[in-house]
Amino acid sequence: MDSPFQRIAIVGLGLIGGSWALGLKRLRIRARRVGCDRRAVLRLALSIGAIDEGWTNLAAAVRGADLVILAAPVGTILEQLSQLKPHVSPHALVTDTGSTKEAICARARKLFSGGPLFLGGHPLAGKELSGFREADAALFKGARYALAPLEARDETDPRVRNFKKLVRAVGARPLVTDAATHDRAAAFLSHMPQLLSTGLASVVARDVERGDLPLDFSASGFRDMTRLAESRFELWKDISATNRENIGAALDLLIMKLRTIKAHLGGEALAAEFERAAKLRRRLRGAK
Repeated sequence: MDSPFQRIAIVGLGLIGGSWALGLKRLRIRARRVGCDRRAVLRLALSIGAIDEGWTNLAAAVRGADLVILAAPVGTILEQLSQLKPHVSPHALVTDTGSTKEAICARARKLFSGGPLFLGGHPLAGKELSGFREADAALFKGARYALAPLEARDETDPRVRNFKKLVRAVGARPLVTDAATHDRAAAFLSHMPQLLSTGLASVVARDVERGDLPLDFSASGFRDMTRLAESRFELWKDISATNRENIGAALDLLIMKLRTIKAHLGGEALAAEFERAAKLRRRLRGAK
């Protein structure tokens, strides 16, 4: 596949960055794919052809790249943005894959004025497990890929248009938004589900550990609800810190809803909650 970008640097070869590398490999894209990570990760990525060259040093990895994808946890991305500008071409496009956008876009706006073009990004795809070994060339297939330009006019920039084409090529569907809208939606549709899964598993774990609750009674409902509980705290620490206000508001509403459900246990009023929830699920299935 011909590529509008000749040298693509992927900084962080975990689940998301690794999936970008494998997705580009599957496309047989005519571009130099450069990875930046720890030596052990780079050795593995090089051994299977996910990247063409690897660096442990950020400056060396991004030098000469016309597309830089920052695919690390949010806190690390914020640090990398501060280190990046002296080493990346002013004509390059820099994007990220962080799960929150306001803090990242705000820092990029301050740092990249008159330099490389920054485009906030977040593939709405993933797993509860992480690391390069979990990466998948088809991870983004059918998924929305949120894009948050710093300015509305950036949408018409050839670099942004070309990145959209690349996003579509790896199977995702671009969704242009602003950082504030993204973070509020993510709080309700991603961050709250994670914390609900974690909380549910933690509540049950307490009684299981005390021997008061036989886990043998668990079935698919509990397993499905607690799938996200395997996610790493190191990743979610940054997410919760950079989207604290939105997540707090979402959790307040959830707590109020749980109190309402508790008050109506065994009563007909509970039927309305079931119907509203089922209607949303049907809508989700239709959208998928």
